[in-house]
Amino acid sequence: MEKVIIIRFGEIFLKGKNKKFFENLLEKNIKNALSIYDCFIEKSHNRFYATKYDTEIESNIIATLQKVFGIHSVSPAIKMPTDIEKVAGVIAPVLPQASTFRVTVKRADKTIAMTSTEIAGKIGGDILLLKPQMSVDLHNPDLTINVDIRENKTSYIFYENIKCYEGMPVGSSGKGMLLLSGGIDSPVAGFRMAKRGMQINAIHFHSYPFTSIQAKEKVIELGEIISNYCGHFPLFVVPFTAIQQAIHKYCREDFMITVMRMIMIEISEKIAISQNCGALITGESLGQVASQTLESITVTNSRVTSLPILRPLIDMDKTEIIKISKDIDTFETSILPYEDCCTIFLPKNPIIKPKLSVAQAEYNKIEGLQELIENAIKNVEIVKIKNK
Repeated sequence: MEKVIIIRFGEIFLKGKNKKFFENLLEKNIKNALSIYDCFIEKSHNRFYATKYDTEIESNIIATLQKVFGIHSVSPAIKMPTDIEKVAGVIAPVLPQASTFRVTVKRADKTIAMTSTEIAGKIGGDILLLKPQMSVDLHNPDLTINVDIRENKTSYIFYENIKCYEGMPVGSSGKGMLLLSGGIDSPVAGFRMAKRGMQINAIHFHSYPFTSIQAKEKVIELGEIISNYCGHFPLFVVPFTAIQQAIHKYCREDFMITVMRMIMIEISEKIAISQNCGALITGESLGQVASQTLESITVTNSRVTSLPILRPLIDMDKTEIIKISKDIDTFETSILPYEDCCTIFLPKNPIIKPKLSVAQAEYNKIEGLQELIENAIKNVEIVKIKNK
């Protein structure tokens, strides 16, 4: 008898001839995630197994696996050579406390003459002999004993099926540049794109001394939290003070946010292309604020020439986004009271439905803007984000 953790694939099963690529990438991601633990990863018949670990850290391993995209579910299990006569004797001494139970059998090994129902009845009967205080309840049992009989003459017995985030293995869908602010939305956007297999880089615009060092540290902390899901990544911190001062000097007050977003997207695309990213990612939600109306989004898009802008939160309301942020543990950090650059020189009445021609005219008013942009890119600070 050996304790293992069964790791089941998600939608990788649908990948046909490319399935091997996704399996290998998922295996790599699992090993990277579990590298801090003393354990091994084995593969057999469309499953991975965490083996040879200290049972005292089993819950830690499971919690880590739940954050690896591409995994459908995990189960702590007992592994034993397939022998139906011995199953009850092996598990009876270690059964969880319960008054009623049922046995559910999956039989991948078709060389066994008995059906799954017959095997379940046999094991259930043997357990009753060893545990007479228990009784069988097929409809609402306290405990379901799952027996998975695999093709390789090995059986796994487990009691729970722990759901994971599913999705696709990170790295299977290219690389994107996430515009990471200190707010609630952008970390969730990064999480959702990583769930679809996208490798994440991130960019943040920092306006020191108008925004504090704590504001930058807050963003780094958010990056560290989401790196638990998407792996290590570089954060490009762009010095944005001079550009914001120029916007304030030359542009109409109601267009300052619009022009700022135009320049941010322009810089983000340039850095994204230099890092071989195939897309930009934002946390925009349609109509949430003035810069996220359809007209504002159209103006923002006008500054991008080569890359698509992915907006995974575009149809979500704030309560939905907050729910996810709490689930992935970014919410409490996001609401820390350190302002980001989007709050600097904030106009009283920002334009809600800007016309592209007017926005472009305001953008063109800024003297020496391209030099300011080049200097900002030249002085980018790169922070290596690692798991928190």
